[in-house]
Amino acid sequence: MARTHFDQKLKRLEEQLLRMGTQVSETLHLAVDSLARQDLDLARKIIEADDHIDALDLKLEEDCLRLLALQQPLAKDLRIITTVLKAATDLERVADQAANIAEITLRIGEEPLIKPLIDIPYMGVEVEEMIHFALEALVERDAEKARQICLQDELIDEQYENLLLELMEYIQDGGDRKRMFQIMNLLFTARFLERVGDHAVNIGERVIYLVEGVREKY
Repeated sequence: MARTHFDQKLKRLEEQLLRMGTQVSETLHLAVDSLARQDLDLARKIIEADDHIDALDLKLEEDCLRLLALQQPLAKDLRIITTVLKAATDLERVADQAANIAEITLRIGEEPLIKPLIDIPYMGVEVEEMIHFALEALVERDAEKARQICLQDELIDEQYENLLLELMEYIQDGGDRKRMFQIMNLLFTARFLERVGDHAVNIGERVIYLVEGVREKY
């Protein structure tokens, strides 16, 4: 009976993590959308919502630590709890990146964009999918799916480098301060999305460790 109760608590931890992941993914999607459409009201809502996601992270951390303190988890149970704990931290940091993008939306404001935003929304979709599949790999205990997510990050890095080169060409072309200010903020946005991919990789690496008990770095 005690073991059944413990297993139920472990399952609830994962369910909490998945709910948090859903909210974080939605926040990231809306953040990129706020920039592409220059929706300042939406950007403000995203920044305000970051406190809620911070609270979810804190609640998950408290529940994980309580389970560790009050139970005597086996080695595999410890791997589950630490995986949930670390994945929650990565998700909270993804939410921070979403808030950063929303802040950039506010900085640029209604100033006409120097270029159509194609690459940045595309990167947003890609890293959002990486987060989704990383959490799916956790639920399914699928180490191979986790590895594919880690390898996918190489494509994100390549997209980031290509966009970096393109925006650097805009800098070389020169222009007024407003143009340069916008270029730098778009560079920051691309960097934030590249970091989201890194957080997805972190979760993928934890899934591999959870399933196989080995640590792999990508």
